Amino acid sequence: MRAVAVQTFRAEPELVQLPKPEPGPGEVLVKIDYAALNPFDWQVADGLLDGRVPHVFPLVLGLDFAGRVDVVGPGENRFVVGDAVYGQAGRPPVGTGTYAEYVTMPHDTTIAGVPDGLALRAAAALPTAGMTALEILRTTTPLDPGATMLVVGAAGGVGSALTQLAAARDIRVVAAVRGDERERMRALGAAVSVDTTEQSVREACTGGVDAVVDLVSVDAESFGAYAGLLRSGGTALSTRGAAAPGQGVNFQLTASGALLDALAAAALAGEVHVPVEAEYPLEKAPEALARNRSGGARGKTLFVP
Repeated sequence: MRAVAVQTFRAEPELVQLPKPEPGPGEVLVKIDYAALNPFDWQVADGLLDGRVPHVFPLVLGLDFAGRVDVVGPGENRFVVGDAVYGQAGRPPVGTGTYAEYVTMPHDTTIAGVPDGLALRAAAALPTAGMTALEILRTTTPLDPGATMLVVGAAGGVGSALTQLAAARDIRVVAAVRGDERERMRALGAAVSVDTTEQSVREACTGGVDAVVDLVSVDAESFGAYAGLLRSGGTALSTRGAAAPGQGVNFQLTASGALLDALAAAALAGEVHVPVEAEYPLEKAPEALARNRSGGARGKTLFVP
């Protein structure tokens, strides 16, 4: 099969030919229709998890996918051939990724059915960003309708999904972004959009907020400046490990099939949609990864094997 992989850490991604995988007991082989790019993909290729989990080379990149079950392995299985599925292929060993024509997945891990009415293209953009946003929202609740949530870095994939999910629950979102994103963030449900290159977040949140979700700060000082806007009893959360003890919560996603089911239901109900910025054939993935390293993405990039 065709796949995009690196031969060693920090090598250039390239299109390669690999044997078509076969599903083991309790697994399914998925024919991938769409794979989605996450910054985590090139970070893994650079050795982010080196020494922490086992890897295989050539290391096929990619986590998020949507497609159809092509083969069902022996033993118990909740899927049948032809089922539309989507998920996150993040199990060890690292290197059996989704920038490929096929991927194998245990039926009881982070894979779920795509309900009728939800397009595979839309589903492929959801898993990592959507599950992260949904679990963040659960972590910061209970928030009453009308409560205010500050989302720092709201223009990215997680921020866009979180803004939509929070707005669907009548939570007032203050979206902190770089640049003039007022129209786009308003369309996603934000009550206020703050261009941090022109205005301080503190000026926009003079009355304080009930929750802070910081998707960008990498140090305790920057995170603490946002956490200081909390009203009594509020929750401050960092996805970058920036919260010092007593400052807030350092969030880590616990992905699951059940979370994917809840996310698909939310998407079907119109509560969340991760916008697709670009779509490329698989052989263009190395170029797209290079562009993603420079930052500034305003939606998902999808690859079509």
